[in-house]
Amino acid sequence: MSPRISCRSSWTLGVGTALVALVLLTALLGPFVAPFDPAEQFLEQRLEPPSWRHPLGLDELGRDILSRLIHGSRISVSVGLAVVVIAGLVGTALGAVSGYAGGRVDHLLMRLTDVFLAFPGILLAIALVAVLGPALEHVVLALVIIGWTGYARLVRGQVLQLREQELVQAARVLGVGRVWIVVRHVLPNVLPVLMVQASLGMAGAILAEASLSFLGLGIQPPTPSWGAMINAGRSHLLDAPHLTLVPGVAILLTVMGLNFLGDALADLLDPQRAGSRRAGSQRSASQLEEIQ
Repeated sequence: MSPRISCRSSWTLGVGTALVALVLLTALLGPFVAPFDPAEQFLEQRLEPPSWRHPLGLDELGRDILSRLIHGSRISVSVGLAVVVIAGLVGTALGAVSGYAGGRVDHLLMRLTDVFLAFPGILLAIALVAVLGPALEHVVLALVIIGWTGYARLVRGQVLQLREQELVQAARVLGVGRVWIVVRHVLPNVLPVLMVQASLGMAGAILAEASLSFLGLGIQPPTPSWGAMINAGRSHLLDAPHLTLVPGVAILLTVMGLNFLGDALADLLDPQRAGSRRAGSQRSASQLEEIQ
């Protein structure tokens, strides 16, 4: 890996790690660092702009936005982690079985995956939550149903390559069982790629949860949620823009941090990817110089 690629990956990794760590610490320490109860109201000061006592201002019901933002991070992080863990386990198991077994099993599982991929993810999640009812567990279930396919396809592709390696072939000749081969020799080599997918998948889950809450299909009031906070502030975009700006920036930084982290991990785990991107940038720069 060249120094320039290493420097870029280190910068992206540092920024992504810092943003993700900030969000995780905020969610973990939320009840201890929030200055007010998220449901406490100061009606006489409603829609107050940021001040020393309320650094991010008050909402339409006089509730401290900073406190609600901190408690809302707990919902976003909880949903993101739950979706990544459950969808990752389901997708990894199905992808490993499909890739290693091959034949009819592979064909059946991949056609099932294609069926789920045929539906727009967010629309399917909206339909599921609308049928089941707005609740935290229903949001997680809906996002797991639309999220496991990415892990399944990724793991299947990796297993198809790994099962032809000499180590796996030797274990098969020695009579080692399929399950042991997959668990002992195949899945450990897939973990680095799954880390990248999990980082990007958590960003998508947080964004999807915010979208569902914005539509009123996620966490219900009075529990704070970033998406619901944006929805509540829509009617005050002109007189109190901080109501929507603050949770919007929180979502932006969280998703950006997770994407930075996933992108940096992908570069570190696959130097050829980073080298190809650098070569493409150099070609674009040289072409621009020729035009000028």
